[in-house]
Order: sequence, then structure tokens, then C-alpha cells
Amino acid sequence: MQDIRDIIFKDILDKKFKAFITPERDGCLSGVEDAYKQAKVIGIELELFYKEGDSIEKGKPIGTVIATPKMMAVAEEKIIGTLAKFSGIATAARKAVELAEGKVRITAGSWKKMPPVMKDGVRTAVVSGGATFRITDNNMIYLDKNYIKMLGSIPKVLETVKDIKDSMKVVQIKGCDISIEEETRQALENGCGLLMVDTGNIDDLNRCLAVVNELGVRKQVEIAFASGVKFENIKELACIDIDVLCIGKEIVDAQLLDMKLDVI
Repeated sequence: MQDIRDIIFKDILDKKFKAFITPERDGCLSGVEDAYKQAKVIGIELELFYKEGDSIEKGKPIGTVIATPKMMAVAEEKIIGTLAKFSGIATAARKAVELAEGKVRITAGSWKKMPPVMKDGVRTAVVSGGATFRITDNNMIYLDKNYIKMLGSIPKVLETVKDIKDSMKVVQIKGCDISIEEETRQALENGCGLLMVDTGNIDDLNRCLAVVNELGVRKQVEIAFASGVKFENIKELACIDIDVLCIGKEIVDAQLLDMKLDVI
């Protein structure tokens, strides 16, 4: 089937036009490397005026495209799509970091649930916004509820990795089969270095913290909190004695930082 654009542009197929790329709200630019890769594949000239992670302003052009009519139409789909999605994620990550005011680390682990083709871009966007995509900078072994369920208990799971000395053991705390308090105690008594309270319930977090403080090991263990955390929760949670706040969908599923392509 013939591309309708070949018919529409038949009299100007080889003529080149220039267009500005302009954001429709303030934000943080991301997707720069992917956009240049797309431009090379499409066969257009792309110049972005800003670098990955730079702040951009509503209505202020961030770059230009020079292309023939058909390729200009393709660029509007692919270049804008790339920049708008990843810039939306970066902008949301930056908002979360600003709300936390440096009191806790902000991480977005939900990149793992993205389609494989998007994962690298999502991780880059999260970092460009000032957050992280891992709950710790250390080497780690993440022991989730399914590992615990299949092996039978937290002590049994931790026993399997006790000889791996160069990795922090992270245990997901859910309170499914035994209490939050007992899960916390078992994790701490068997070599856990980071407790991930993954229930979204602040009461669960406080119950976990109570056990940590009762055992006097707060300085020896990190504590993370996750599951359904919203932007409006960040300031309150940042004042609790935790190290990491995991915000998934609010960042990864963030609204596009919409942009327009205007031929001049």
C-alpha cells in the first residue's frame, strides 16, 4: 500500500524544511541519546540545545529538526515521542527528589516492569531527574516474598547466601504469613542489611522500626519503604527514620512532558 504522505508531498518530496521542538510545560530533559539515534535512523538533521538532565522551559525551543516533508512527519512521531516520554519520567523523578528535601534517597524500581526496549531509557531518565533505580549503591542480593515462600522462611533464604560476603542482603518485608515484627526480627538475626517494607502501610513501617530500635541495630541496617507511594506522601514519609523511599508508578508512569514540532 502506498504511503499517503508520498501523495500529499509529491510536489515537494525533496525540499527541506526546518522546525523547532518546543516543550509545553517546564521540566527536565531526557531521552537525548535515544533521540539522536532515532534521527540517524530516520535520516534527519537534529540539533538539541540542551543536554540530558537539563531544565527546560515551557514555550522555549529546545532544538531544531531539518528534514524533507515525509521525514519531518516521521520525526514528529518518533523524536517527540522519545523525548516526551523520558522527559516526563525525569521531571517526575526530579519532583520527588525535591519533595524529599534530601532527607531520604528516592528510588524508582518499577523500570523492571517496563518493556525491554524501554528499560535503558527509563533508567537514564530516573537518574537524570536526580533519583536512583536501585535501592542501594552496594552490590546486593534481593530476597523477595516468592524466594521466602519457596524456601520456607526468611532464615532459610538468608542461610543460602550467608557465604556471599561482598553483597548486601535485602529482605522484602510483607507480613503475609507471619507478623511484620517477626519477619523483621528473623531478617535482622540472620544477616539482613536492608529491610524493604513493601506494603505501603505506614503502620507496618513503624512496627518494623520498633523492632529495629528494640534490638539496637538501627545503625547497622538500612530501611526502605515502598508500594503505592504518592507524591503527596513524600514529605510525611521523609520525616520518618528511613533511608530509602521507593516510588514506582508515580515516576515511571508519569505524564508525558508534551512537546510540539513547528515548521518555520
